[in-house]
Amino acid sequence: MKESTSREKVLKAIRDALVDPMPPPYVDEDFSDAIYARPSSEYDEVTFAEALAKVGGQFVYSSNLDEFAGNFKEFLSGQASQNLHCYEDVLQRLLNDSGIFCFNAREEYKDCEIGISTCEFLVARLGSIMVSSRQGCGRKGFFWPPLHIVVAWKGQLIYDLRDAFRAVKKKYSDSLMPSMITMITGPSRTADIEKTLVLGAHGPSRLVVFFIDEPFGSSQ
Repeated sequence: MKESTSREKVLKAIRDALVDPMPPPYVDEDFSDAIYARPSSEYDEVTFAEALAKVGGQFVYSSNLDEFAGNFKEFLSGQASQNLHCYEDVLQRLLNDSGIFCFNAREEYKDCEIGISTCEFLVARLGSIMVSSRQGCGRKGFFWPPLHIVVAWKGQLIYDLRDAFRAVKKKYSDSLMPSMITMITGPSRTADIEKTLVLGAHGPSRLVVFFIDEPFGSSQ
């Protein structure tokens, strides 16, 4: 008889475990309650901003869309490049309405220096950004540009990671789940070589989150 491959052995072990699961060894343990204490601030946006700063990201608060437009223009004016690329319809309309020009042709993406995208959710406790392949910029939008700008609304701010996964599962309950869901925590970094920290080794060297403190579409 032909010997099974390593892959087949692993799949068989998984199938056997699903058919005949092992009872949990610690039946009295509580795995449902949160194990992390709530932060001192009662505002999740403050918690997120502090956590994002700790991992090298930048947070820009706007109370509404008009303030966002002003903050965004001021931010761009201080950048060496104005080469802004955007491939999500909602952001393109928002930028156009604010008088901000952006490239949206895919063939020009090789020259992208500043990329802007939305996100699925913001995770306040970690200062992390949940993104997925279902977003208009695709996977390339999260790792190609040297400067990645994320625009998020109040309803996308969630306290902890497990809450974010529950929310994304609910969001796509009536459609296909994204083929990729991942977390961005600060700019890309590595210390593999001689334990020297290098930013931008595998993705953007700068990460900026523009947070709009109103529900999505409330002023559109």
